[in-house]
Amino acid sequence: MELLELAETDVKGKLKEIFGFDNFRGTQEQIINNILSGKNTFVIMPTGAGKSLCYQLPALVQEGCAIVISPLIALMKNQVDNLNAFGINAHFLNSTLTKGEITKVKSDVTSGKTKLLYLAPESLSKEENLTFLQNSNISFVAVDEAHCISEWGHDFRPEYRKIKTIIGMMGNLPVIALTATATPKVQVDIQRNLQMEEADIFKSSFNRKNLYYEIVPKLDAKKQLITYVRKHKGQSGIVYCLSRKKVEEIAELLKVNGVKALPYHAGLDPHVRMNNQDAFLNDSAAVIVATIAFGMGIDKPDVRFVIHYDAPKSLEGYYQETGRAGRDGLEGNCVMLYSYDDIIKLEKFNKDKSVTERDNARQLLHEMAAYAESPVCRRRHLLHYFGETLDKDCGFCDNCMKPKEKFEAKDDILLVLEAVKKTDQRFGIEHIIDVVRGKENDYAESYGHMDLEVFGEGEDQSEEHWNSVLRQILVLGFIDKDVDNNNALKLTAKGTAFISKPEAVQLSKDHDYSNAETEPDDKEPTAGSKAYDEPLFNSLKALRKKLAKEKDLPPYVIFQDPSVEEMATTYPMSMEALSHINGVGMSKAIKFGKPFIELIKKHVEDNDIVTAQDVVVKSAVNKSKIKIFIIQQIDRKVPLEEIGEAKDLTADDLLSEIESICFSGTKLNLDYYIEDILDEEKQELIYDYFMKAETDSIGDAVAKLGEEFVSVEDLRLMRIKFLSEVAN
Repeated sequence: MELLELAETDVKGKLKEIFGFDNFRGTQEQIINNILSGKNTFVIMPTGAGKSLCYQLPALVQEGCAIVISPLIALMKNQVDNLNAFGINAHFLNSTLTKGEITKVKSDVTSGKTKLLYLAPESLSKEENLTFLQNSNISFVAVDEAHCISEWGHDFRPEYRKIKTIIGMMGNLPVIALTATATPKVQVDIQRNLQMEEADIFKSSFNRKNLYYEIVPKLDAKKQLITYVRKHKGQSGIVYCLSRKKVEEIAELLKVNGVKALPYHAGLDPHVRMNNQDAFLNDSAAVIVATIAFGMGIDKPDVRFVIHYDAPKSLEGYYQETGRAGRDGLEGNCVMLYSYDDIIKLEKFNKDKSVTERDNARQLLHEMAAYAESPVCRRRHLLHYFGETLDKDCGFCDNCMKPKEKFEAKDDILLVLEAVKKTDQRFGIEHIIDVVRGKENDYAESYGHMDLEVFGEGEDQSEEHWNSVLRQILVLGFIDKDVDNNNALKLTAKGTAFISKPEAVQLSKDHDYSNAETEPDDKEPTAGSKAYDEPLFNSLKALRKKLAKEKDLPPYVIFQDPSVEEMATTYPMSMEALSHINGVGMSKAIKFGKPFIELIKKHVEDNDIVTAQDVVVKSAVNKSKIKIFIIQQIDRKVPLEEIGEAKDLTADDLLSEIESICFSGTKLNLDYYIEDILDEEKQELIYDYFMKAETDSIGDAVAKLGEEFVSVEDLRLMRIKFLSEVAN
């Protein structure tokens, strides 16, 4: 295809001629005309709504070259490839190019051939690039992913703060800033930093009606993931993980379980990363497993599901990442595996940041947790966060389709509204809860709030309860946050009216994922009321007890309860299948498994059960590398301290790895280490205890033997010795 001549300014004609669309979407045409008029423009448009076209088309119908500032090499490459496919001369300028390629790019720009040039902010600030741009005919500057400017945003990048100064050095150029995720506070910060307070603002609805939002308690994450992906076989999906290591592990896990999956993260060789991205775009790979960086600007319309394997760091990030599903307007499923433990881990990651950054990150995490645990319509909650109101529940999220138990909340709402009013509408959620619960502290005392009649009126309810009430009435419009005043709560007209004339209001109880195992599961239990087949579970336990008696062993030595539960859930009917049960492994399956397999087969036949063998999670090869290393080092009688140091493992983590190896049926000989730290008499007493005990619980062992006699670490080591010699 020859490069197109773009002299005329008929934007609608060019829309059809170049991109093949008959009509603009939403506010695209107004935005394009605004840029062509030379005005500063601020675009807030959800992922998948067509932001890129808003700066690509005006660049094509104007003289000169438009600069697009973008944070990611992946985004640049994807968009440049797409534009080149349309016959448009577009380039990117970044560290992946050779000197010869850089010379060609600069030559095309200065000669007027190039219509769009993509740069990272770091490249923009290089002196040689700035000089070259100053000598080029630049039409305007587009700042993509503009939320990166704001320290209140979810993806703050300090180098973005310098953009306006550098643009100013190139002349008085119009600027278009674009973002898919900006809370009201972030919007103000972007405009202020780019010195474009006067800019015309085009804000589209954040409501992606075709996306289904669901939060699932994170129980057995790997099995949950594989089950879900296999149910959506043949569909494109993205799985988001927080760390590069986890990305590699989960991509490998999916591959060995028959899913065409590839990893994507910044630590990969650039060519591998680009090849993996291209494989996903052209459907050679069904699933991409990625860190949060993947997907910005990736225009794949048919992503049918986005799974957050780990909790995201913010609601902005979550919204942007889920927005990569269903860009073609068809249904997209957005599933998050949630555990509050993930939030705690993320908070620990922030400990080395500055105080301001740490506080901002903590606030974003708490908003994320609030969303996950909230019983409110997911879509209403999300839209409210971005400053948009939805008057009724969406009917297309887990909270709408599986609503939580409700309670009458008129008195609770009245109490918190009175507390907001009587504290002069100057305080945020935390202090209002302190006042309502009667928490005596210096803060409450200094403002005289301990003297208010509302102080302590809600002391009989938990902090979590009042948090839930306040979050729900925020979404329902009784109160609002003043983003320019430390998120102080303000009464709305609806809230003021409610104080004057209270009426019955039903609120919902929050999700309690800490007790998720007691909540009903999506899948139907095979029998009884439990997720596993209860009659089979009882039969397997009876068989275990019989074999244990014959072999003169405690039952748990043969198979532990969690392993038996899993057998009663997945019905393993071969040695291979049994070996994949957690805590079994092939050697243990061979040693004890035959009668269990026979019992399971008979139960399945007698009850006409359709099994789900495809749910069995095969272990990823790369996950076992560290275990192989540990086994080899133990065989060589290397001290455990040295093994831990070699793999940067704490003593506790190393013991957990060794226990995992042992529980899966591998025999380990730790005598060389144990004999150096425990005398023979103590070893015999502990060994004898485990032989007679009904359970291998370390807590029970400590209670029986006494902390003054033996440490937890000693007991764990002796349990490994015992199981290796007796069970494996």
